[in-house]
Amino acid sequence: MAEAADFQGMSPSPARRWLRRTGALLAGAPLLAGLLQLPAASPAQAADTDETVAVSVNSLTPSVPTDDDTLTVSGTVTNKGKQAVTDAQVDLRVGQELTTRSGIDTAAKATGYQPGTDGLPLGGKYLKKFAKLTPGVAQPFSISVPVDELELGGNGIYQIAVSLTGETSTQSWPQVLGVERTFLPYQPDGADTKTRTTVLWPLISTVHMTAQTGSNESQTPVFRDNDLIEEIGPGGRLEQMVSLGKDLDITWVVDPDLLASVDAMTRSYRVQSEDGTTTTAGTRADQELARRWLARLQDAVADNEVVALPFADPDLASLAHNGTAVTGSLGHLKEATDVAADTVESILHVKPTTDFAWPVEGAVDPSIVKVATSAGADKVLARSDSLEETGGLTYTPSAARPIGGGTTAVVADARLSTAFQGDMTRASTSTLAVQRFLAQSLALNLQTDDQRSIVVAPQRMPTAGQARALAEAVTALQDGGWTQSQDLTTTATAKPDPGATTKVPSGSTYPSALRKQELKRSAFEQIAATQTKLGKFKVILSDESRVVTPFGRAMNRGMSTSWRGQATEAAVYRNGVETYLESLADQVSLIEKSETKLSGRSATIPVTVQNNLVQGVDNLVLRLTSTSPRRLKIGGYAYEEQPVAVSGGHSQTVKFTTSAEANGQAKVIAQLYTEDGQKYGDPVRFDVKVTEFTATVMLVIGGGFLLLVLAGFRMYTQRKRAARKADENGPDTSDEAADAPENPEDPDERPAQESGSGTGADAPEQPSDPTPDTPAENADPSGTGERVDR
Repeated sequence: MAEAADFQGMSPSPARRWLRRTGALLAGAPLLAGLLQLPAASPAQAADTDETVAVSVNSLTPSVPTDDDTLTVSGTVTNKGKQAVTDAQVDLRVGQELTTRSGIDTAAKATGYQPGTDGLPLGGKYLKKFAKLTPGVAQPFSISVPVDELELGGNGIYQIAVSLTGETSTQSWPQVLGVERTFLPYQPDGADTKTRTTVLWPLISTVHMTAQTGSNESQTPVFRDNDLIEEIGPGGRLEQMVSLGKDLDITWVVDPDLLASVDAMTRSYRVQSEDGTTTTAGTRADQELARRWLARLQDAVADNEVVALPFADPDLASLAHNGTAVTGSLGHLKEATDVAADTVESILHVKPTTDFAWPVEGAVDPSIVKVATSAGADKVLARSDSLEETGGLTYTPSAARPIGGGTTAVVADARLSTAFQGDMTRASTSTLAVQRFLAQSLALNLQTDDQRSIVVAPQRMPTAGQARALAEAVTALQDGGWTQSQDLTTTATAKPDPGATTKVPSGSTYPSALRKQELKRSAFEQIAATQTKLGKFKVILSDESRVVTPFGRAMNRGMSTSWRGQATEAAVYRNGVETYLESLADQVSLIEKSETKLSGRSATIPVTVQNNLVQGVDNLVLRLTSTSPRRLKIGGYAYEEQPVAVSGGHSQTVKFTTSAEANGQAKVIAQLYTEDGQKYGDPVRFDVKVTEFTATVMLVIGGGFLLLVLAGFRMYTQRKRAARKADENGPDTSDEAADAPENPEDPDERPAQESGSGTGADAPEQPSDPTPDTPAENADPSGTGERVDR
């Protein structure tokens, strides 16, 4: 196997190289003699002395030289000790040629001066001298040397060491006090077979938008913070990602949520305060920044492939490990995938690819693959440190390989993908990362003459420094002679290597460090509960899209990969979404009622529904229920329902007909329901006091009845007396004539006049309305005074 040669020594160099270096050493005979007097230093001993002076290589240009170029190495040396360093000299050393990728890794990890391995100094004029290095003071250096003076062999990767040799008062002999190593990829004539390289350029951010859309018709979006403006503003991370990416041949990997958020900032928007209690309006200057950033991005992606991730970049591993058992979780992933293409196309005006799923750091197991492809993606971006090679290949295989079920794993190269992690703000760190990246790429190309397709998938959210370093490396790579650019779709459809691993590792191999960062099951349960509440709320709305869309996207954001390692912040966000939804639902409610008195056998009870939303609500039913139907009926039954529709910002009063069955107090419950029978909101409970007849009414009725009885008795005694007198005196024609009715055609008139119905002086006074609402025959025979309507 080729990897078995990882620790072999340098390859043979031309004899001319050694002759010239020997001459340089002889020219510096005093220095050589001093060195020969010293015992050979072990690597460990050298490492101890290397701490005296820090050597930094801040630039190496060109990164990939040709024979006609001049190599310039610049940096600083800093005396870290307490004693001054005298007779200091910075040298360039061309070390061994590295033939394997793991050999590059080993060289990069080496510390301290390594005699032999680090090579001999070029000497001559290719050095920089310092009479004295004061402790704590950095001194710059720059050494330029024609490439043909380096005496490089053939195509390959060469180790370049920059060393500082000097003396101190306690060690008064020349010695290497500091060293820094880097790599020089050398491919002057171009490769016969070039590696097809796909570089992903991720345009992803954290969650910025809330579910809130303001309380007006325009639905003004509300942002958690104003951090996004800093990212897209001058010098910001995302501003630099666009500026750097526009000149590169790359595949853009975009989170549609980022585009939607910036697009929202091009219009009126508001930003929450730190405590979330107030909001302030976004400025016109910030709106203009958002418009300019989108315009530059549209121009940058015009000629490149764009891959759209599901909206808000859901955490596929968290979903696979903790969310699949929660109802509806996979549905959110499907929704996030469905809206991705439309979001990207409407904002960037390019048609994106949505066939790819990208788990965190390319770590996969069977459950992650299953979830990743459940929403329609048939290609999974993995990484070679997860889908490791087990077939004993002596080379790095092509990225694409079938893993079953019609799914293709596109395996990114781990070494190249992780080359720019860490702090890249220091020029020395960035330069070393770029050279190591290029060295690994060339070593990969030199492994075999077979053409392969390789993917570079960097971290999801590179810092500005990391993005600059990656862009520098990609630029040098595209100018080199051993690679050619290729888009991701072409790489994914390339012919797979028959010897490459296709077996997805088991769940037990998933990195524990990544598992600790995952969203817990409780997070998905809370999202499911919020979805249930949204389902109940949306059915009553006249325009449900005003609520369903922002809350649907907010729940996608609640599952975002960007929450990894931020469990508290994620919980705060989910709580905010749920609380805001509840506050909106509470805008449609019943107005509280106090005790209601019901006099008489029947009456109406009003119940008011209030809608403080901007839009109207319908599909609601108001049910009024009597808990004591034997005493009080609603609409003739124990309860009655009526449909409700209320315009935005208005209220509606619904009247229910009631009938009293008995005096006393009845409890009544008003409750809103959706048309499918689900309770909506809190009920309103109130008492109804039934007093069918008051005491005054009963006295009036009783007094009137007594007067009628007395009047009838008097009429009866008078007629008896008159009849007796007529029997004693005989008929009296004059009296008959006097008693004859004025209208002989109405014989009933007279008895009425004789009854003394209030016209005579002795007639009893009758009540103005002696007839009760309820017929007398319905009186309760129990004598309690209550009446029952049968």
